[in-house]
Amino acid sequence: MMIIDLVDEDDFRQQLILLGIELPADADPETCARLAQAQHQQTPVEGLAQLVSEWQQQRDLMQPEVRQVIDTYLQDL
Repeated sequence: MMIIDLVDEDDFRQQLILLGIELPADADPETCARLAQAQHQQTPVEGLAQLVSEWQQQRDLMQPEVRQVIDTYLQDL
Protein backbone atom coordinates (compact mmCIF):
# COMPACT_ATOMS: atom_id res chain seq x y z
CA MET A 1 0.00 0.00 0.00
CA MET A 2 1.31 3.44 -0.91
CA ILE A 3 0.91 6.28 1.56
CA ILE A 4 0.98 9.80 0.15
CA ASP A 5 2.09 12.65 2.37
CA LEU A 6 0.12 15.77 1.41
CA VAL A 7 1.67 19.21 1.63
CA ASP A 8 0.02 20.63 4.73
CA GLU A 9 0.19 24.07 6.34
CA ASP A 10 3.35 23.18 8.30
CA ASP A 11 5.17 22.02 5.14
CA PHE A 12 4.01 25.15 3.32
CA ARG A 13 5.23 27.46 6.07
CA GLN A 14 8.55 25.61 6.42
CA GLN A 15 9.32 25.80 2.71
CA LEU A 16 8.70 29.55 2.71
CA ILE A 17 10.98 29.99 5.73
CA LEU A 18 13.72 28.04 3.94
CA LEU A 19 13.58 30.70 1.21
CA GLY A 20 14.26 33.37 3.81
CA ILE A 21 10.71 34.66 4.19
CA GLU A 22 10.09 35.88 7.73
CA LEU A 23 6.90 34.42 9.18
CA PRO A 24 5.40 34.42 12.68
CA ALA A 25 5.53 31.08 14.47
CA ASP A 26 1.74 30.82 14.60
CA ALA A 27 1.03 32.02 11.04
CA ASP A 28 -1.78 30.24 9.23
CA PRO A 29 -1.48 29.46 5.49
CA GLU A 30 -3.24 32.67 4.43
CA THR A 31 -0.95 34.84 6.54
CA CYS A 32 2.10 32.98 5.23
CA ALA A 33 1.01 33.49 1.63
CA ARG A 34 0.17 37.18 2.13
CA LEU A 35 3.51 37.88 3.82
CA ALA A 36 5.42 35.95 1.16
CA GLN A 37 3.65 37.92 -1.56
CA ALA A 38 4.37 41.25 0.18
CA GLN A 39 8.05 40.43 0.72
CA HIS A 40 8.40 39.28 -2.89
CA GLN A 41 6.85 42.53 -4.15
CA GLN A 42 9.31 44.62 -2.12
CA THR A 43 12.40 42.57 -2.96
CA PRO A 44 12.06 39.48 -5.14
CA VAL A 45 12.56 36.32 -3.09
CA GLU A 46 14.97 34.07 -4.95
CA GLY A 47 13.41 30.68 -5.58
CA LEU A 48 9.84 31.65 -4.68
CA ALA A 49 8.51 31.68 -8.25
CA GLN A 50 10.16 28.30 -8.88
CA LEU A 51 8.66 26.85 -5.72
CA VAL A 52 5.19 28.13 -6.61
CA SER A 53 5.58 26.59 -10.07
CA GLU A 54 6.46 23.24 -8.48
CA TRP A 55 3.47 23.50 -6.16
CA GLN A 56 1.19 24.24 -9.12
CA GLN A 57 2.37 21.00 -10.76
CA GLN A 58 1.68 19.03 -7.56
CA ARG A 59 -1.81 20.36 -6.86
CA ASP A 60 -3.19 16.88 -6.13
CA LEU A 61 -0.65 16.49 -3.32
CA MET A 62 -1.67 19.63 -1.43
CA GLN A 63 -4.26 20.12 1.25
CA PRO A 64 -7.14 22.27 -0.02
CA GLU A 65 -6.41 25.26 2.22
CA VAL A 66 -2.79 25.39 1.02
CA ARG A 67 -3.83 25.07 -2.62
CA GLN A 68 -6.35 27.88 -2.19
CA VAL A 69 -3.91 30.40 -0.69
CA ILE A 70 -1.36 29.65 -3.41
CA ASP A 71 -4.04 30.31 -6.04
CA THR A 72 -5.15 33.49 -4.30
CA TYR A 73 -1.84 35.10 -3.37
CA LEU A 74 1.10 33.47 -5.13
CA GLN A 75 0.16 32.11 -8.54
CA ASP A 76 0.99 35.35 -10.43
CA LEU A 77 4.58 35.79 -9.24
